[in-house]
Amino acid sequence: MNRSAVPPPVTMVLDAAEAWLPARMEAVEERLRRLVEAHGELLAADAGSTLAAGGKRLRPMLVLLSAGPGAGQAAIRAATAIELVHMASLVHDDVLDAAPLRRGRPTVVARSGRERALAVGDLLFSRAFAELGQDGSRGQVELLSGASVALALGELAQRRDAFDVSISGQRYLERCGLKTARLFECACLIARAGEDGGSSVGPGGERPLEPGLTVFGREIGLAFQLLDDVLDVTGPPERTGKARGTDLLDGTVTLPLILARDRDGSLAELELRGLDDGSAEAICDRIAATGVLEEVRAGARRRVELAKRALGRSPLDAKQRQLLELVADGVVERYS
Repeated sequence: MNRSAVPPPVTMVLDAAEAWLPARMEAVEERLRRLVEAHGELLAADAGSTLAAGGKRLRPMLVLLSAGPGAGQAAIRAATAIELVHMASLVHDDVLDAAPLRRGRPTVVARSGRERALAVGDLLFSRAFAELGQDGSRGQVELLSGASVALALGELAQRRDAFDVSISGQRYLERCGLKTARLFECACLIARAGEDGGSSVGPGGERPLEPGLTVFGREIGLAFQLLDDVLDVTGPPERTGKARGTDLLDGTVTLPLILARDRDGSLAELELRGLDDGSAEAICDRIAATGVLEEVRAGARRRVELAKRALGRSPLDAKQRQLLELVADGVVERYS
C-alpha cells in the first residue's frame, strides 16, 4: 500500500509488524482494486474513485492483526469484506446527505448522480458478502450481516434525530454504537469467527464469545467517532476533507453540541435548518468557546484505555496485543 496516503499511526503499526503486515495490507488493497474494476466501465469508475479516495484502512488492519501472522487467504478476504461494507456505507451516507466532498474529493453522488451512487453502494455491499462466500463460515457471514444491519439502524436513528438539538448524550452514544462501533467490533472478531468452522460464535449466531476483543473493538470505534466529531467542529477542511461544521449543515447533532448547550443555554435554541457554511462555522466557534472539546477528547482517551485493558482478557498473544495497542494509541494521536 502507498504509505504516503495513510496517517503516521498506521505506518507505525506497519513498521512494527514489517515482517508480515505490509504485505497483507497490500494484498487487501490489490483485492479491492480488482473487485471494483470487474463490473463494467461506469460502476468501475465510480467504485474506483471511492477506493482511490483512500482512508486509514483501520478496519481491515484490525481484521489482520486479530487474525495474526499465521492466518491465510481467508483473513485477507475477511479484511476486504469489512472494507467493502465500510466503503458502501460511505457512498450511501453521501447520497442521504447530498454531500459534495468526501476526503477532499467529489463524492459519487456529486459526480454521477443519485441513481449511480445507489448502484455503487449496493454493488460494494454485495461484493462484501461474496468475498465471505468463498471460504467464510456461517459465523462470519452472520457477524458481517449483523454489523450491516446495525449500520442501517444507526442511519435510521440519525435521520429520526436530524435537526433535534435536544437529544441526549446517551442517545448519541447509542447511535454511534450502531453506525461506527459495531463494524469495528466485527473487524476484531470476524477472522477468529472463521476458526474451527466458526465454533467461537455464540449459540444463537451472535457475536463470538470473546469479550476482550468485543470490548476493544467497541471502545476503539466509539473513541474514533468522538474524535471525528471534534474534528468536524475544529477543522480545518484541508485536514478533514470536508467543510467545517458539515454535521451541523446535515442536521446531525453530535456530543460537542450536546455538551456545549448545557454550558451555553442559547445553543439549545438553535435552528439548524437553513444554515449556510458561514453560520455553521460561527456555531462551531461558539461550541469551541464553551471548552467542551477537551472534555470530549478526554472521554475518547478514557475509552482507548478501556480498550487496551480489555485486550488482557483476549486470547491473543503478546505481540498481537502490542500491535493492537499501537492502533488504539494511533486513534488518539491522529485525531487529538
